[in-house]
Amino acid sequence: MFNSNNKLATLTDGRKPNVLVMLILLAVSAFFLACDSDKEPTEERPNIIIFFTDDQGYGDLSCYGATDFQTPHIDQLASNGIKFTDFYSAASVCTPSRAALLTGKYPKQVELHEAVLFPYSKHGLSPPEVTFPELLKPLGYSTACVGKWHLGHLEEFMPNEQGFDFFYGVPYSNDMDGHYYKHNEFQSPPLPVFRNKEQVDDGPDQDFLTKMWTEAAVEFIDENQDNPFFLYVAHNMPHLPWHASEPFRGTSERGLYGDMIQELDWSMGEITKTLQEKGLENNTIIIFTSDNGPANWREKGGTAGPLRGGKATTWEGGMRVPGIISWPAKIPKGVVSNQPVSTMDLLPTFVPLAGGSVPDKLNRHARDISQILFEPSKMIAADFELLYYGRDGSLEAFRQGDWKLHIAKSRGWKKEDGEFPTSLYNLKDDIGETRNVAAEYPEIVERLSSRMKALDAEM
Repeated sequence: MFNSNNKLATLTDGRKPNVLVMLILLAVSAFFLACDSDKEPTEERPNIIIFFTDDQGYGDLSCYGATDFQTPHIDQLASNGIKFTDFYSAASVCTPSRAALLTGKYPKQVELHEAVLFPYSKHGLSPPEVTFPELLKPLGYSTACVGKWHLGHLEEFMPNEQGFDFFYGVPYSNDMDGHYYKHNEFQSPPLPVFRNKEQVDDGPDQDFLTKMWTEAAVEFIDENQDNPFFLYVAHNMPHLPWHASEPFRGTSERGLYGDMIQELDWSMGEITKTLQEKGLENNTIIIFTSDNGPANWREKGGTAGPLRGGKATTWEGGMRVPGIISWPAKIPKGVVSNQPVSTMDLLPTFVPLAGGSVPDKLNRHARDISQILFEPSKMIAADFELLYYGRDGSLEAFRQGDWKLHIAKSRGWKKEDGEFPTSLYNLKDDIGETRNVAAEYPEIVERLSSRMKALDAEM
């Protein structure tokens, strides 16, 4: 019988080989070499972690200008990858922002663009919608959601029905814990805590929420270190009511808000330390961002830095948020990019990089930004467009390139100031949206107005 280890032994005695015999032996050799492997070697699939905070403003990291608290672990993440100056959530409040992140679609496309879901809501993210984890699971990924869900608390809308193998967290915001809604006389129950589909606690001590979600995230990484994973860590903090555990209370100069941010930074540190210990850091993509801008309702609260407005507004401070992406194996280190990017771009970028494909029906305005990540020094065509929907779901503003047009305001405008005027800003020159130049550029107002209405009609 043919011995693959000595397949050319008969041709080493100096005789001129028969060409036909040579070809046969080479073919047989190739067959045996192919049989030595179950499949063709493929590049190792990257792990993907999305670290998503709640109501954290553009200026609420030391690498984005904060001086009264420190975020060394998140700052290190920025040093290891790309820090974006123009990174956007798709909405200015919780539910629509999360829907966009996980589907790659505008919230209006999945009918979750009006306000947020409440404990009395009967709807949620429609199960037929294709989510980030549902596209990764067929590729061999383990998937987990830890922390705040807020896309529907009924079982058919919960994480285990939306592509997540594991869920440990709460179904909605921490301020809905035992809240009484006067307008419909609904008494919310104590905040439920779920492990997969089973409720395991209610009314937890919120001082420990950040610690709980961090420990669960670390445990998931430990248990899935031998296969690719997708981990969505959705922290409750710094959403009101504010909470931090005892080791972090009183550690910052911005009061309890700063203490919370420093505990979130500790959480990032625990996750990155675990990746390093398991030898996973190099091939793990980490995305850090916030669901929307800060709730500036208290002294020493969140800040949008140089941006105008905050949570629930369509000024830049409501939707432009901190955005950092790190992937040591592939992405250059220490880059600051002014390329506009949105959370809707994440799914069509990272699913293909994991070896998957993106559905044709995905929002056609969500982009694959891999060129920006791999070659950030190159100028990319200024094709970025973003529709800004208000908290009530109505279209209020539109960005195209450096220009931003405002046509209405449901929040962030005082009634005593009269009717909101059509407003145009050049964000490259006026990041704070302080100089309305609509009267100077009527042709740009007309062009953007026509374009935004056409895009909205597609939704």
